[in-house]
Amino acid sequence: MTEYRSAKAPGLTDRLERLTRIESPSLDVAASKRMTTLLAEWWEGLGAVVRIERTAAGANLVATLDGAGEPLLLVGHSDTVWPHGAIGGEVPWSVDGDVVRGPGVYDMKSGLLVMVAALERLRGLPHRAVRAVIVCDEEVGSPTTQALLREAAEGVAGAIGFESPHPDGALKVGRRGSTRIRLSVQGRAAHAALDPGSGISAIDELVDQLGAIRGIVADPALESEVLCNVGTIAGGGRANVVPAAAEAEIGLRFLDGDTEAAVLGALRALEPVREGAVIEVEVLSQRPAWSPSAADGRLLARIAAAGRGIGQEILGRPASGAGDTNLLGSLGIPTVDGFGPRGGGAHAVTEHASLSSLAERVALLEAVLADVGS
Repeated sequence: MTEYRSAKAPGLTDRLERLTRIESPSLDVAASKRMTTLLAEWWEGLGAVVRIERTAAGANLVATLDGAGEPLLLVGHSDTVWPHGAIGGEVPWSVDGDVVRGPGVYDMKSGLLVMVAALERLRGLPHRAVRAVIVCDEEVGSPTTQALLREAAEGVAGAIGFESPHPDGALKVGRRGSTRIRLSVQGRAAHAALDPGSGISAIDELVDQLGAIRGIVADPALESEVLCNVGTIAGGGRANVVPAAAEAEIGLRFLDGDTEAAVLGALRALEPVREGAVIEVEVLSQRPAWSPSAADGRLLARIAAAGRGIGQEILGRPASGAGDTNLLGSLGIPTVDGFGPRGGGAHAVTEHASLSSLAERVALLEAVLADVGS
């Protein structure tokens, strides 16, 4: 039990405000640099060796802190879904009792603070070796940081993600895979009344292909359920012109790797219905399915045991949303996610986090890292 179990823990709220006021939308290189500069300062204050890795999306941080055993990998991201100006507009910073609000306060700047605050409590005391990786493009699928995540995971004993937990505070063990694709169709323009036979409607072709995709994802021979959402459709121009181009962006969610491979293989094999039409399936982002393993369960059990030692009951179960731990868990690395504090409203104007839960997560991570026998 520590002072961090109080919502009034010294410095936590002020430091969370510092992080939140650095607005850091995905793919904003300058904003990611500002976030990484502050985080690097805090990690270097702990005695960590800090490396800044730059990608096309911005600045990323890798920090290494010596300790006992193989390192535990702490995984986070510095970007948010919010544009500049949100903190002065629709998502203002505020503290009302136990509830703190602001852009990215829940997803996931409070999680980044948990890492640093727990290690500050362990300064000068025995603790596990730690490696942290904080990427700048998670909210858009980590398109530029997959290799960095793989590199950071080499030789670790396990990985802990600091995304938000389940609403009841349970950790996340297993996540659906998430793939975004763009289905593009090229047809041929023509006058819709005077010469319709010369045209090839890209929109009609797209509609038929979307129907075929519905059949693919609903195939009863698949090993598990697939979630499919057609998020955007675009194409055509005028009602008197046969449309020459159309496209759709589709989000797919998978429970297991075999189903994922089967569906994506079928999508790549789609053939045009109309002679002369051309279709293209482009993968925009892909996070593999992470099915819970026995190794994940053992890591969860160690975290739960540390929690019992400080009066916290820790549970874990699979989650639907995807994140960077999808990759790590799918690689067979013992992985648990959801180590951020309780709250709600991720990606919505109601975004908020619980200060008392933030304090509890700091205490829990401190207990996990202090267990040098694990």
